[in-house]
Amino acid sequence: MLTSSIKKDEIKRDWYIVDADSRTLGRLASEIAQVIRGKRKPFYTPNLDMGDFVIVINAEKVAVSGNKENQKKYFSHSGYPGADKQVSLSHLRSTQPEKIIYKAVKGMLPHNSLGRKLLKHLKVYTGPEHPHASQEPKSYNI
Repeated sequence: MLTSSIKKDEIKRDWYIVDADSRTLGRLASEIAQVIRGKRKPFYTPNLDMGDFVIVINAEKVAVSGNKENQKKYFSHSGYPGADKQVSLSHLRSTQPEKIIYKAVKGMLPHNSLGRKLLKHLKVYTGPEHPHASQEPKSYNI
């Protein structure tokens, strides 16, 4: 038997919509990362961009367990001495709630050029409205 490999022009991408209302952050992000990566398809190839597009609505209503709302910190550094920033989850939820899901999914994708390309397949919105109606997204119940 010969192993068949899929070509770039044979890849079919779908659009899915996910409601983050009352969903646990980590479990939601891992499912989204698998769909974006293409691991749910029968012809998965790790070195190709073959995943689907995911639209996440109601990002501000995502749930976290325990005391993560106050204790979880997001760290960033510009590269200059003393220029580190730490932002709590509660502050990020009040200012930019879509970044909570964005950062969680980004950490679950490969940390290379393929991962950066795959991250463009994620669209996160705070409210129930999104501008991707023309793509006719399917409801994805995770």
